[in-house]
Amino acid sequence: MLSPSASPRFVNPLMVWTDFALKTGEMFMSSGAVIQIRTQRMASAGLTPSAADLAEFHLMGKEKFEAANESTAAMADELGNKQFMLMNSVVQHWVGSVAALFALAASTTPAQAMTHHSAFVDSATRSAATVSQLTSASALAAQRGLHPIHAKATSNAKRLAPVVVKVARAPIAAA
Repeated sequence: MLSPSASPRFVNPLMVWTDFALKTGEMFMSSGAVIQIRTQRMASAGLTPSAADLAEFHLMGKEKFEAANESTAAMADELGNKQFMLMNSVVQHWVGSVAALFALAASTTPAQAMTHHSAFVDSATRSAATVSQLTSASALAAQRGLHPIHAKATSNAKRLAPVVVKVARAPIAAA
């Protein structure tokens, strides 16, 4: 099984971006609930907040700072790991494409032209695969950057959600 930091070489960017969009929506919903609860708490605390209120207000700022740092570190790590590999691959494919193009142009027989044409098409295909990897790397970086912020927002929404007490209703008597 792959660890969360490991990723297969080829990732479907559409699936990663879809997951990113769903997690972003969930984070926005959770953030809205947390903002509402904390704003009400600030308003009700007024100018004389309790020790618990002060602790919550302090935690609010600390969590934002920590989540932003974790998010930045996760994106930098993801991009840093992929950047060298992808740039190396791009340069290799570019040099290979140029060499194949010159070989195709210098062909003197139809057999040579077919062989060099095939090499040029193969090189262009590898370049397209590298572009797909770049898209996947961007999607994974965004996804990994969202994770710490999403985790804080959803855990705060669960922690701060008011406890809902269900009131049992008496059965309605038949007339």
